Amino acid sequence: MSTFLPFSGERIAVVGLGRAGLPAAARLAEWGAEVTCWDDGAPARAAAEAAGFALRDPSQGRFDFDALLLSPGIPHLLPKPHPAAVAARAAGAPILCDVDYLFRAVRAAGSQAAFLGITGTNGKSTTTALLHHILTGAGRVSEVGGNLGPAALGLNMLGSEGFYTLEMSSYSLERIASVGFKVGVMLNLSPDHLDRHGSMAGYAAAKTNIFARQTREDFAVLGQDDDLSTGMAAGLTARMVPISGYHKVKDGIWAEGRSLRDADGEIADLRDAPALPGTHNAQNAAAAAAVALSLGLTRADVAAGLRGFAGLPHRQELVGEIAGVRFINDSKATNADSAARALASYDRVVWIAGGTGKDGGIESLAPQFGRIARAILIGRDGPAFAATLAAHGVAHEVAETLEAALPAAAAAARGGAAPVVLLSPAAASWDQFTGFDARGDRFRALVQAMASADMGKAA
Repeated sequence: MSTFLPFSGERIAVVGLGRAGLPAAARLAEWGAEVTCWDDGAPARAAAEAAGFALRDPSQGRFDFDALLLSPGIPHLLPKPHPAAVAARAAGAPILCDVDYLFRAVRAAGSQAAFLGITGTNGKSTTTALLHHILTGAGRVSEVGGNLGPAALGLNMLGSEGFYTLEMSSYSLERIASVGFKVGVMLNLSPDHLDRHGSMAGYAAAKTNIFARQTREDFAVLGQDDDLSTGMAAGLTARMVPISGYHKVKDGIWAEGRSLRDADGEIADLRDAPALPGTHNAQNAAAAAAVALSLGLTRADVAAGLRGFAGLPHRQELVGEIAGVRFINDSKATNADSAARALASYDRVVWIAGGTGKDGGIESLAPQFGRIARAILIGRDGPAFAATLAAHGVAHEVAETLEAALPAAAAAARGGAAPVVLLSPAAASWDQFTGFDARGDRFRALVQAMASADMGKAA
């Protein structure tokens, strides 16, 4: 039996028993907490009960818990608070995320392991994975997770030499109360999740929590490629390191074309990092480099890490090349701003887009429309996207499904329209898939099947 019991005597209600919730409940119980579980879905409740947890809806009866650990995807305020959150607020109990509990446990164990938090509307997954890759490649001990990969309470305990490299969503950031990040990274900010945060001001406030509780000994890496991020500089306590994907920044790190630089000269040639195309990935590289250098890694460590980074699935992932046409899976592009970054990375594409569009649709992509040889549209808002493209004179067709879209896109590309078929939907996937990853996996499988069929014909 464990003798490490940092939460002994604490009564914690865990609501939402998905990828993060059930592992969190197990870890908290291991660390001495009295855990009660709940989920609105019967299968998740059955799994918790089978694991030996007590089940009880904390919104029913008196809320007699010390805290509510609420799954990040479940709202506690907007657009409509979950009943458990209403009960917790009425009882004056904090509503927390799992990163808070990990931080408390690590400090209770006497470890000063550094917490590195990365956020932003776009690029945070790539930057988190890239930073972890650089750290481990340089021989440092790093656990990576949070919104990316393993849930925070599923990570290993680290000693004072270790690093927790965590992707932080706005959903999690609005529920941290204890964490102070040794390095906090804010990449960029554009409209997203406004139903959850109520307004851009609310969204920005949640993101700004990446810098909460920092000291003058910490670092704040701040993107300089949009006004909203740049404006966060005024409230910082930590030492600021500005970054940019395309213009010089004083006392910071930036890219000039494909050269990643600081005041001392070139850090790395991004032409040697094929998994990081475009100015948005140059900003991601600048952010990862800024964190690594602030932690004492060398410029050679950073350059080697950038060269060896393989990229992440669903983020400009090359999934096949058929008859000279490259097929790129950028299914993670669930909003127009993210799709704009992908489109800007290629001179000419056949574009597959559509799904559940965000407020504003794709009108903001107009500056990139000249790169689109033909658009093949899918999903609920495919017709709305078609109307926007028609107004701008962009060739397009509505295929409705990904299965119908890919052959049409491949035919257009093979006909000489463009050397790239780009799935970068500028929309969420919930109308046809269980998530952007399922959409990207399906695209990859369809491309691979097409490639196999072509090989069969050639034989």
